[in-house]
Parts: sequence; structure tokens; C-alpha cells
Amino acid sequence: MTYSPLSPKDRVILISGANRGIGRAIAERLYDEGYSLSLGARRPESLKPVIAAMEGGRVSTHGYDARKAPSAAAWVAAAAKRFGRIDGLVNNAGIGLDFTVEDDDETALDEMWTVNTKGPLRLIRAAFPFLKASGAGRVVNIVSLSGKRVAGDALTGYSMSKFATMALTHAVRYSGWNHGIRSTAICPGYVATDMTADVTALPRKKMIEPGAVAALVATVLSLPNSASVVEIPVNCRLEHSV
Repeated sequence: MTYSPLSPKDRVILISGANRGIGRAIAERLYDEGYSLSLGARRPESLKPVIAAMEGGRVSTHGYDARKAPSAAAWVAAAAKRFGRIDGLVNNAGIGLDFTVEDDDETALDEMWTVNTKGPLRLIRAAFPFLKASGAGRVVNIVSLSGKRVAGDALTGYSMSKFATMALTHAVRYSGWNHGIRSTAICPGYVATDMTADVTALPRKKMIEPGAVAALVATVLSLPNSASVVEIPVNCRLEHSV
């Protein structure tokens, strides 16, 4: 049987946190492959450098703040009005804050839960009718290896939020499978972005390049409904558990 990847032509993908790092690399890769894009960021003006070399007919920008519940539905509605369809969603926006088991102040935990877990859930929920209508809807969650193991005490809260997002990824498969929706959690270790600028556990030159994550996103978006991959751990150093 001949393998027939999905064509990017006329397919519309939403990418959160597209203004820098992994999100920007994903936006640039998918644009180069021919997708139409709606890019979201808390400050829409921060997306200007990303879209500077992109043709306006295939890209739009919108404010998206995962901390504000109505923001997800507003962005999805604007993207659907602009393009007439939504075929995929890449949940990339996320934050990492210190929170340990012994911390009494749960402010950091609540913020990570809102941005890292409820944010993707709200976007997926708002986009679900359009993903169903597509017949080949795709959800890609940038989860991190912290969604598969806990690497340190200070990462307790971050891992809790990412484990939950991993569960969400699997739940989307069950909810959307019969409508052609497929979901994937991409779980990189250290990625060379500003989020890891203070990391000393690994030299920056040995970290994963954002473009490598973008290549994986492009791959899973192109897979046909009959080839679903739900988890992709991405290591830049040897680990025992993943």
C-alpha cells in the first residue's frame, strides 16, 4: 500500500506561544511546508518579526492569554472566521515555575495549572467542532519529558501540570477518534531556548534545537488517520525512564 501523507494545502493550523523559541520554529517550519497559520501570543505585536517574511494571505495573528478563560474561544472564533476552517492545533504556550511538595503558597502551582493544562484544554474544546468537521483534525501538545517523569523537587508543580496535559492528550484521542481527530504529545528534554537560559545541568550546545521539535510537529501533522502516534519522547541525554 502506498503511504499518502496529508497535504498541507488549504489546511489551517493554530500555534500558541508562536512568538519565540519552539513556537516560532514550529510556525516557520509549517509555513515553509505550505500550511496556513493562525499564530497566538499574549502580546500580538511580538509576532511581527515572525510573520515579517510570510505572505499575508496564509497567516494571521491574534492575542491569546492562557490565563484568561475567554481568550481561547475568542482566538478560535477569529481564526475560523478568517480562514473558514481549522484543521490542527499546536499547544506550545507554557510556563515553568518552582513549586515543591512542601510549599504552602500554591500561587505558582495554580498559574502553571492554568497555563500548561487548562489553557490547552480550553483551546481544544473551542476548536473541537472545527477539528471534527475537518475529518483529519490534529492536536499536538508540547508536553516535555516532565510529563513522563519528575526530575527534581523544584519541578514538582511543573511535572504535575505536564502529567495532566499528557492525560489530556490521550483523552482527546478517545473523544475525537471516530471523527478523524488524532492527538500527539511531544516530550522534549532541554531545548535551547530562553526558557533554559539558566540551566547548568547540560551545555547549551548539547540541548535539543527548536527546529528539531518543529520537524516532529510537521511529521505528526502529515500522518494519515491510520498512523496515529500519541507520545514522542525526545532525549538530548541518556535517561533511564524514557
